[in-house]
Amino acid sequence: MNIANQPAKAVPALPDAQKVLEVQHYTDRLFRFRVTRPASLRFRSGEFVMIGLMGEPHPETGKQKPLLRAYSIASPAWDDALEFYSIKVPDGPLTSKLQHIQVGDEIILRPKPVGTLVHDALLPGKRLWFFSTGTGIAPFASLLREPQTYEDYDQVIITHTCRDVAELTYGAELIQSIREDELLAELIGEGFADKIAYYPTTTREESPKMGRITDLLRDGTVFAELGIEGISPETDRAMVCGSMGLNTDMKEILEGYGLREGANSEPAEYVVEKAFVGDGI
Repeated sequence: MNIANQPAKAVPALPDAQKVLEVQHYTDRLFRFRVTRPASLRFRSGEFVMIGLMGEPHPETGKQKPLLRAYSIASPAWDDALEFYSIKVPDGPLTSKLQHIQVGDEIILRPKPVGTLVHDALLPGKRLWFFSTGTGIAPFASLLREPQTYEDYDQVIITHTCRDVAELTYGAELIQSIREDELLAELIGEGFADKIAYYPTTTREESPKMGRITDLLRDGTVFAELGIEGISPETDRAMVCGSMGLNTDMKEILEGYGLREGANSEPAEYVVEKAFVGDGI
């Protein structure tokens, strides 16, 4: 083979560029996409990275600056690709553009993962709660496919609250795929998915379970339906990712049960992701 005649390797058009491998739209507000993973990227399941696209050229100089936002990695640490779950905001500086990406396009990915929704930030326990609203389920999509989650806990409860039934599709398909995943069963052990309790609710559209998760915790509905006595600092650990309202209310509820907020530097009984991507991007 004549090496000299081979085409030159393509130079990425964007800084820290990664190629889009897959895009799936769920509603007019929600979509999922997968991109290539840099060979050097190491992260803990539950962490986030900065991703984005180039902004509009400056009207005078023509220069472009990257538009970057924090996105939780929805794929587990062992996956060959990176998955993200995003909202679409019509006038959002980033998502108004990001929602139109297609397979083969490139996005910017800054390979410096950080975050509080990691196992290292929690003390050992028996039962792990994931409390999420909207796209806040993304880091838990990573952790639900992480072997350590099932090695460390006897039960894993994932709650997901959205306005409409269609907005629960990503989570429902995720749980179903985990239960049927032969690779995960091989990695973790047969029957691992029996530890998962999936608890979806809606706040606007009629569904089998209506109500905000905070209200359902306060009135005891969650515990009654799951056959659990309650939340205790001796046995329960929790991670929270969602709207600012959810984060604030859940901190109050969990601390009312006696749980303390933890961090990477000082593990405790619950953690909250403060860098969650909200509705304005």
